[in-house]
Amino acid sequence: MMVISRTPFRISFFGGGTDYPAWYRDNGGLVLGATIDKYCYVIVRYLPPFFSYKYRIRYTQREETQTIDEIKHPSVRECLRFVNFDRGVEIQHNADLPAQSGIGSSSAFTVGLLNALYALKGKMVTKRQLALEAIYVEQERIGESVGSQDQTFAAFGGFNRITFGGAQEVVVQPVIIDPEKLALLQKHCVLFFTGFSRNASEIAAEQISKIPERNKELQTMRQLTDEAVNVLCYNGASPEEFGRLLHENWQVKRSLTSKITTFAIDEIYQAGRSAGAMGGKLLGAGGGGFILFFIKPELQPAIREKLQKLVYVPFKFEDLGTQIIYYRPNDNF
Repeated sequence: MMVISRTPFRISFFGGGTDYPAWYRDNGGLVLGATIDKYCYVIVRYLPPFFSYKYRIRYTQREETQTIDEIKHPSVRECLRFVNFDRGVEIQHNADLPAQSGIGSSSAFTVGLLNALYALKGKMVTKRQLALEAIYVEQERIGESVGSQDQTFAAFGGFNRITFGGAQEVVVQPVIIDPEKLALLQKHCVLFFTGFSRNASEIAAEQISKIPERNKELQTMRQLTDEAVNVLCYNGASPEEFGRLLHENWQVKRSLTSKITTFAIDEIYQAGRSAGAMGGKLLGAGGGGFILFFIKPELQPAIREKLQKLVYVPFKFEDLGTQIIYYRPNDNF
């Protein structure tokens, strides 16, 4: 029996930093973002009984173990424990974009793995269950310093306004945008890979520790998120306004901790602005990875020329979220 799940990566436009439980359980969190057509693929199958090990995991490394406890990959180990998996299994991971780059890759993997493992056991679960369980696995069982937006975007997919806190903990509201306006918005977005990777959990840990000192900044970021939603939903607003808000949001976010940006990242951002970008931001917790610019389509050749040393990544928005794209029952073993 074999199952393949496909789970999208995401672009977070506004509100990143307000999705940490340490903030939103007292103050409420709000983010605006979208999933894109770049994916994480997880292949799982029951392992045939011919090997001297029970679990085989392939990612950037290869693990072969007799017990779940011996597995080094934290998400694989804790997901197998969480779903009470007792049969031998092989897990393989592939992705369109590199890990530790600010596009929610770790959480996409956790969501996709949970989805695949449930399918392997013959269970269909809701997107909400996958989001909440992935949040629980990463924050509580693994103990990582991560927020709650990446798991939610990966599970649900789409262009969403997501609120955190309160009785329901997570509420996903698809943003209703005129199709022509959404297409125009997408045409204004350009994505580059800076080539720098970093550990989001380490940067987030410092950001979380400074939450008591950053009340004003986080409240401002929430306000900017609401303003951005209004720009998208109000037909009279121009794309330039969205770009201006992105720039303002980045100025606030980069002040949350010194680890969010670097001299090299600031140089890249200023180069993008000098080429005509209205705004932009580094994706994810900070420190490196992917950087997004909001710029008029006619000026994009100029920014690509100016940043030609970076990898340009074309993308489109997607709205499906995590899916089982291959399911083949075969219980011969």
